Amino acid sequence: MNTDHLKVEYKSTQLISVLTENLAGKMNLARIKFFGLFLCALCKVQTICFEKLATAFETDAKSASSLRRIQRFMANYLLDTDLIAHIIFKMLPHQPPYKLTMDRTNWKFGETNINVLTLAIVYQGVAFPILMLMLDKRGNSDTDERIRMINRYIRLFGRETIDCLLADREFVGEHWITYLNDLQIRYHIRIRENFIIHDPRTGRELKAFVMFAGLKCGECKILYRIFRVNGQLCYLSASKIKGKNGKPELQIIISFNKPEDAQEYYKERWQIETAFKGLKSSGFNIEQTHLTDLNRIQKLFTIVMLAFAWAYVVGVFVNDNIKPIRILKHGRRAKSLPKYGLECIAEILLNTLTKINIDIFKFLSCT
Repeated sequence: MNTDHLKVEYKSTQLISVLTENLAGKMNLARIKFFGLFLCALCKVQTICFEKLATAFETDAKSASSLRRIQRFMANYLLDTDLIAHIIFKMLPHQPPYKLTMDRTNWKFGETNINVLTLAIVYQGVAFPILMLMLDKRGNSDTDERIRMINRYIRLFGRETIDCLLADREFVGEHWITYLNDLQIRYHIRIRENFIIHDPRTGRELKAFVMFAGLKCGECKILYRIFRVNGQLCYLSASKIKGKNGKPELQIIISFNKPEDAQEYYKERWQIETAFKGLKSSGFNIEQTHLTDLNRIQKLFTIVMLAFAWAYVVGVFVNDNIKPIRILKHGRRAKSLPKYGLECIAEILLNTLTKINIDIFKFLSCT
């Protein structure tokens, strides 16, 4: 007797049970089942192409019918993105307070620019995107958009869950820093070398790079007194690093307090680049979407963020308890934890004879 269909049905039942724990009362059962089918299909095919996703739905319906369900969901359903953010938050493998990082990712489809402001929680070499905002423009975010995102995080999870905020040179400005100072949110934000620094003690003004002249590559300097940058009081530190072109450049960081942490903490900002890579080319290929409507892209991006978090926690478990990822000669893992977890999820969902014997769905549970 062929029991493959029973194994598939058992997996589906497990998933619906776990999702119902999180979504009961907020989605009806039919929508929860669809959400589960979509999430599993996404991990199987590892692309957001709707036609390919439809073929991976574990259902008696034809793929054309599944495709229409996907299209209707994207067009008409109002997905509660706060709800998904709560699920991701509860899945995290560590406890707050958290280091947050803010950045943008963007791509272009035809003549349409897709521009996404993202807030992520950083942890051990990766960042978990948890909130996002579609920008209806090209280029940098503005202060109001950044404040709206931090206010939303605080509303959902509380100010006390924030250790500090890490951000690149795009995320500066007088009103933005005023907002962070007023809320006493610790931050370590990089500024450009030509920023004007005002010394309240002497009244002098000079460009930032002058204050760190003479630093050699690999060296760090911390100024243990307060300066004004864009009219706001903060601490300064800098290190001389190798830039993207291999040439030395100054990495100057402003901080709310504890400038001695700035240079080390700021390194963790790069974890969001790993996350963007996982959402894109080395994971779910979200930049290949043909969607141009911002609301629909937001829905898709939110589901992919959940799938990414799921892949990470599965990857951590398998690496720690079943089979470690191979370490290369330079000391790095042969693949990232999210990629490793995604491969494990896909194998369990696709291969009824797999020897990987773990309950991948329990990692989606918030209980």
